Amino acid sequence: KLVNEKLHNLHSVASRCNDPQLTDFVESEFLEEQVEAIKKISEYVAQLRRVGKGHGVWHFDQKLLEEEA
Repeated sequence: KLVNEKLHNLHSVASRCNDPQLTDFVESEFLEEQVEAIKKISEYVAQLRRVGKGHGVWHFDQKLLEEEA
Protein backbone atom coordinates (compact mmCIF):
# COMPACT_ATOMS: atom_id res chain seq x y z
CA LYS A 1 0.00 0.00 0.00
CA LEU A 2 2.95 2.33 0.58
CA VAL A 3 4.00 2.00 -3.05
CA ASN A 4 0.46 2.77 -4.15
CA GLU A 5 0.40 5.86 -1.93
CA LYS A 6 3.72 7.10 -3.35
CA LEU A 7 2.50 6.55 -6.91
CA HIS A 8 -0.62 8.58 -6.14
CA ASN A 9 1.60 11.34 -4.74
CA LEU A 10 3.69 11.32 -7.92
CA HIS A 11 0.52 11.42 -10.00
CA SER A 12 -0.70 14.44 -7.99
CA VAL A 13 2.58 16.29 -8.50
CA ALA A 14 2.48 15.57 -12.23
CA SER A 15 -1.10 16.87 -12.38
CA ARG A 16 -0.25 20.04 -10.45
CA CYS A 17 2.72 20.67 -12.75
CA ASN A 18 0.56 20.17 -15.84
CA ASP A 19 2.59 17.20 -17.07
CA PRO A 20 0.08 15.04 -18.96
CA GLN A 21 2.76 12.65 -20.24
CA LEU A 22 3.94 11.74 -16.75
CA THR A 23 0.37 11.56 -15.48
CA ASP A 24 -0.58 9.14 -18.24
CA PHE A 25 2.61 7.11 -17.78
CA VAL A 26 2.04 6.68 -14.04
CA GLU A 27 -1.60 5.71 -14.63
CA SER A 28 -1.01 3.24 -17.43
CA GLU A 29 2.25 1.65 -16.28
CA PHE A 30 1.96 1.60 -12.50
CA LEU A 31 -1.37 2.49 -10.91
CA GLU A 32 -3.45 -0.08 -12.79
CA GLU A 33 -0.95 -2.81 -11.89
CA GLN A 34 -0.91 -1.76 -8.24
CA VAL A 35 -4.70 -1.78 -8.01
CA GLU A 36 -4.83 -5.30 -9.47
CA ALA A 37 -2.14 -6.55 -7.07
CA ILE A 38 -3.89 -5.05 -4.03
CA LYS A 39 -7.20 -6.57 -5.15
CA LYS A 40 -5.64 -10.02 -5.59
CA ILE A 41 -3.95 -9.91 -2.19
CA SER A 42 -7.23 -8.83 -0.57
CA GLU A 43 -8.95 -11.81 -2.18
CA TYR A 44 -6.23 -14.13 -0.87
CA VAL A 45 -6.61 -12.77 2.65
CA ALA A 46 -10.37 -13.27 2.50
CA GLN A 47 -9.93 -16.85 1.25
CA LEU A 48 -7.44 -17.66 4.00
CA ARG A 49 -9.83 -16.36 6.63
CA ARG A 50 -12.57 -18.59 5.22
CA VAL A 51 -10.55 -21.81 4.93
CA GLY A 52 -9.14 -21.70 8.43
CA LYS A 53 -6.03 -23.42 9.73
CA GLY A 54 -4.63 -26.83 8.93
CA HIS A 55 -5.97 -28.50 5.81
CA GLY A 56 -7.49 -25.25 4.53
CA VAL A 57 -4.11 -23.50 4.49
CA TRP A 58 -2.49 -26.51 2.83
CA HIS A 59 -5.20 -26.54 0.16
CA PHE A 60 -4.76 -22.80 -0.41
CA ASP A 61 -0.99 -23.28 -0.79
CA GLN A 62 -1.63 -25.96 -3.41
CA LYS A 63 -3.91 -23.59 -5.31
CA LEU A 64 -1.19 -20.92 -5.32
CA LEU A 65 1.35 -23.42 -6.63
CA GLU A 66 -1.02 -24.36 -9.47
CA GLU A 67 -1.40 -20.68 -10.42
CA GLU A 68 2.39 -20.28 -10.63
CA ALA A 69 2.77 -23.27 -12.95
